[in-house]
Amino acid sequence: MQKNKFLNIESDKRPWGIYYVIHDEEFYKVKRIEVLPKQRLSYQFHYKRSETWIIVKGEGEITINGVTKKCKQGDTITIAKKEKHRIENTSNDRLIFIEVQHGDYFGEDDIVRIEDDYNRS
Repeated sequence: MQKNKFLNIESDKRPWGIYYVIHDEEFYKVKRIEVLPKQRLSYQFHYKRSETWIIVKGEGEITINGVTKKCKQGDTITIAKKEKHRIENTSNDRLIFIEVQHGDYFGEDDIVRIEDDYNRS
């Protein structure tokens, strides 16, 4: 993880793109997530947090508990704790969404990967 020395924003590059931590509080965390064209996040779930995603640019597909639906700019998606989920950028442009995490723990070690294109555990 890196901190932008000018903005003091935490960011982390991933094989599928990058995320920026916009705000981090005791009971919520806000991220800006950018997914590169034709890439997708791991199929995963979390024990200690739920998430709300707001698509701000682009389009793709979201899978929640095995059900896949299209998503586009302006859509809001709610993911409960323990729900299996993933987002895929199906376009040739970046897919950008804001993720609001709710719960009592927001560490990256609360990611339980079920399936991953990049062989991460």
